[in-house]
Amino acid sequence: MPIIKTSSYTKPPFYQFNGHLQTIIPGVFRKVKDVNYQRERLELVDQDFLDLDWIFNDSKNLVLLSHGLEGSSDRQYIQGAAKLFSKNNWDVLAWNCRSCSGEMNRTSRLYHHGDIEDIGTVIDHALAKKEYENVVMIGFSMGGAMSLNYLGKNGKNIPSQIKAAVAFSTPCDLKEGAEILNLKSNAVYRKRFFRKLKKKILIKEQEFPGLVDLKKLEEIKEWRDFDEYFSAPLNNYKDADDFYLNSSAMNFMENIEVPTLLVNALNDPILTPGCSPISMAKNHANIFIENPENGGHCGFMLPNEEFAWSEIRALEFANEVL
Repeated sequence: MPIIKTSSYTKPPFYQFNGHLQTIIPGVFRKVKDVNYQRERLELVDQDFLDLDWIFNDSKNLVLLSHGLEGSSDRQYIQGAAKLFSKNNWDVLAWNCRSCSGEMNRTSRLYHHGDIEDIGTVIDHALAKKEYENVVMIGFSMGGAMSLNYLGKNGKNIPSQIKAAVAFSTPCDLKEGAEILNLKSNAVYRKRFFRKLKKKILIKEQEFPGLVDLKKLEEIKEWRDFDEYFSAPLNNYKDADDFYLNSSAMNFMENIEVPTLLVNALNDPILTPGCSPISMAKNHANIFIENPENGGHCGFMLPNEEFAWSEIRALEFANEVL
């Protein structure tokens, strides 16, 4: 499909005048009111669990919302999308990755960008729970990567109810994503992610002695080191390169069989041009790429509006497809 050359997102709030402010201000200060989830605990075959947050409107349409790294269903970008889709009479399922729902998961396993087993289990559970006719997947950052990986790795072998997907601020190339996190200008994001993940790794080592080498935590000098010492071995990859190869959505997106919109802002501080595979999209029937000049990372706020542009754009795309 042709690249969407002119984005409808043109005007962030005046005080959010660069990508960092467009990323940080919504993440810290935006509050979405009156989102009332019904929580369901999904027990898994490996004795672990996933916490699912639902909004029911007796609809045949379901939106599946996937959060970013160390996020949850309570992040503002998830709640905003949940509220807007619910307001338009969709059922909503905002699922939480293992360890992200406010309670540590039971097994040694956590989650990662290329992990499609859990999102697949959630989809299958939702379709068994209710006879949905249409499912649209929406992911933010890591959640976008999970969604794209799920669609790309499964190709034609996805439930027929899945009609479309939208991915915002998505690191489709994890190797480049690791490199850009090392920039001095991105220290605030790198330190935040590392602080949260380090805490979980310490808990896991306490629960499962010998699981990892904690001494390696002191040897980390760049984000690739974290992936080499922890992300790769904890997820049964040989090393960081093996992890990047098998978890980068760009390596599988050619197999996507449903209309899929990828939206990455050009001023996103933690994404690179490689995260938007434009050459692939030009010759692909189902991949649309939109690169607004502004938006930051999972920001996309609008002046004096309740909903972010990303939420409005996702609903617009879903309605177009259906």
